[in-house]
Amino acid sequence: MTDVLDLGAFDEPVLVFGGPYGNLQATRALLDEAARRGIAPSRLLCTGDVVAYCADPQATVDLIREAGIAVVMGNCEESLGSGTEDCGCGFAAGSSCDLLSAQWFAYAGRTLDDGAKAWMQGLPRRIAFTLAGRRLAAIHGGVERINRYVFPATPAADKAAEIARAGAEGVIGGHCGLPFTEIVEGRLWHNAGAIGLPANDGTPRVWYSTLSPSDDGIAFAHHALAYDHETAAAAMRDRGLPAAYAESLGTGLWPADDVMPEADRRTRGRPLAPAPVLWRHDAGRRKRA
Repeated sequence: MTDVLDLGAFDEPVLVFGGPYGNLQATRALLDEAARRGIAPSRLLCTGDVVAYCADPQATVDLIREAGIAVVMGNCEESLGSGTEDCGCGFAAGSSCDLLSAQWFAYAGRTLDDGAKAWMQGLPRRIAFTLAGRRLAAIHGGVERINRYVFPATPAADKAAEIARAGAEGVIGGHCGLPFTEIVEGRLWHNAGAIGLPANDGTPRVWYSTLSPSDDGIAFAHHALAYDHETAAAAMRDRGLPAAYAESLGTGLWPADDVMPEADRRTRGRPLAPAPVLWRHDAGRRKRA
């Protein structure tokens, strides 16, 4: 394992996605969408948790590895790669999500081959790159705690502290499963959302993002993605995985939301429509005399 992987500099759009979660149908749809947009796999970035709730852990890992996509280690990769007994998701002990995780995590552990687990163990905890002159760092949860939840309602001061720890001008995070972009004192926190589960907004859509450089700055745009969620849910049921998560693929609602701040819980069931954000070149940078 390497702590930091540096991808170098990009001057063309980058596509970001999080949480494939073993959802093969959604992952295929994402790769098709990237091809439609003309974005090569070398400009795709995954914020971790390739494997989690859904039915096809091995096939999803194989698809992402074969495409050559850069992947940040998530807590699921850390746990599966090291052979620990739980997903390390950060769920409260005894909560609904904690109890359900025992089922899907055990399934993933016995389904993945040794090559997939070794690949997971070797993933970087941080991916650095430059886009339009901006230094960005991709992490899964927090810089020092891989399963830290950073939600839209997480205080801006907490986000600013994580950005400072990353040593970057902007952070691309994962783990929380919700798409959002926030400029914090000129710095930036961005989460593309997840493609493996809906965003708790009452629709079966999943989410990815594009980062597009321009003369004015970098445009961060969130995109909804439709895919064959019925087949994905049927595969989960066929393999005896938790019905609550199979149902979630269609209803667009998480089985539980106790990990979320109260302000984010109040958005449950409301279809998301995140506006694009332009991170201007001069934002957060001191003017030179």
